[in-house]
Amino acid sequence: MSVPIRVLVAKPGLDGHDKGARIICRVLRDAGMEVIYTGLKQTPDQIVAAAIQEDVHVVGLSILSGAHLGLADKIITKLRENNAGDKAVIVGGLILDEDVPKLKELGVAEVFP
Repeated sequence: MSVPIRVLVAKPGLDGHDKGARIICRVLRDAGMEVIYTGLKQTPDQIVAAAIQEDVHVVGLSILSGAHLGLADKIITKLRENNAGDKAVIVGGLILDEDVPKLKELGVAEVFP
């Protein structure tokens, strides 16, 4: 029997729009994944702590504020500092095409503009 993929969906920073993130949560659950949604306005420390506590495979960041480079960098760095760098980080939101390679260089597994 296989273990379901566990995904943490987080809204970092001051972005207050979470309709898209909540839809993604439902879609992932319907696909058989276990989904933990952290809610709005999470700090990188809160996201990393939740990812470790919930023992997730994937950290999904929904960012509409334009702060995706800084937030992704902080979260990936903190995951690595806490021996959790094996968790895949994906980012979705309002992301400029030219920022996609930069996010991948930081260690983001996939970007969904």
